[in-house]
Amino acid sequence: MFNNGIFLPIIIIAGIAYSTLAKKLTVPAAVTGGMLACLIYIAAGYTGVAMMSLFFIMGSAATSWQKHKKQPFATNAETKNGRSVLQVLANAGAAGIAAIVILFYPSLTYLMLPAMAAAFASATADTLSSELGMVYGKRFFNIISFRPDRCGMDGVISLEGTLIGIGGSCIIAAIYALGNGWNINFYFIVIAGTVGNLTDSILGAVLERKGRIGNDMVNFLNTLTAMLAVLILKIIFI
Repeated sequence: MFNNGIFLPIIIIAGIAYSTLAKKLTVPAAVTGGMLACLIYIAAGYTGVAMMSLFFIMGSAATSWQKHKKQPFATNAETKNGRSVLQVLANAGAAGIAAIVILFYPSLTYLMLPAMAAAFASATADTLSSELGMVYGKRFFNIISFRPDRCGMDGVISLEGTLIGIGGSCIIAAIYALGNGWNINFYFIVIAGTVGNLTDSILGAVLERKGRIGNDMVNFLNTLTAMLAVLILKIIFI
């Protein structure tokens, strides 16, 4: 039953309805997310959709958790109607690229499936580490200078937030492993997700804080970096 797409329309319609009614995404962004979910399903089956769904669920929960504590550090990333199409593409676009490569070059599936998982691991780690790091972090420092810095600023991390981010990468890697088998790819995805998350902070400190690139580009580049990291790991060690 789970090998066909009978549940896909239900999942997508439910996701679009929830994300718009809860104002997590604008209507165009929710539709874009649904289209990406279809593309990812065709390439990676329900495992791909599960990784994407879990990223969205955990990210939404983390954003809403202890929101009053994060008000002093709030940004304009999320409007009152939810996140935009560009923000959806920034977080899930790299995974969509991996799906397209799989469809056109099936022989590369063994590389691109872990790369897709790494992209979602990085996006999840980034969201959890930043959102929950603001709540549970004790000491905050600039990732470039390692000097104490203000919580919520671009390029500022905490030990607690970083560890939470690694936990998020582990969850995505576990979903991948449940669908594709427990092997060394699990560790590659966790490492790549962490590399992507740290890249996000580096780009934030070096470029975003100076206004040279925006948050959407930073998010896209961190997921793309995670994909490249897992590809390099597989080429070197397998």
